[in-house]
Amino acid sequence: MKARVFYSLAFIASAAFAQDVTKVLQRDFHARGQATMDRVVQDGVQRVCTESRDRPPAELAKSLEADQMKTIAYPSGSLMGDWKRGESIAQNGRGLQWTDKPGAAAGGSCYNCHQLSPQEASFGTLGPSLRQFGKLRGNGQEIQRYVYGKIYNAKAYNLCSQMPRLGLSGTLTEEQIKDLVALLLDPDSPVNR
Repeated sequence: MKARVFYSLAFIASAAFAQDVTKVLQRDFHARGQATMDRVVQDGVQRVCTESRDRPPAELAKSLEADQMKTIAYPSGSLMGDWKRGESIAQNGRGLQWTDKPGAAAGGSCYNCHQLSPQEASFGTLGPSLRQFGKLRGNGQEIQRYVYGKIYNAKAYNLCSQMPRLGLSGTLTEEQIKDLVALLLDPDSPVNR
């Protein structure tokens, strides 16, 4: 009984905190250029993760992940593009800023969260290391589909993932995602050397 009361109180406190944060964001951020106020509004999945402190009930998470899986738009044909373009996208942190022209190509900012190649001296550690990703897993159709889907909408695989939904949000194009798939899976990519 005590655990249930504690969980209920923690959930209420977390929801109140989330509302306070939303108020601060709405007060302090202002629309400018293409950066509109819709960026501070959480969708249902984000709200569930915030209010549960990234630990939603397992059944709810499974149901919402299944819904997110339905959003992934897989292109026909090969899911691997050009790893050299993928490397450029992974290194590029530009895009969707108020000073960028709407519709301009964005980068993936992958190195902000992941280690990819041994040549990279600086990388983030929020996400797992992806060094030798394809070398360890192969590059068959099934793994291509997984990697494409994970980049397109990571919340389909882990509801409260911190990884952005790069395809679903329109941050990256189909071709850019295919190039990132090649960066992770192509045996000649620096990721797999």
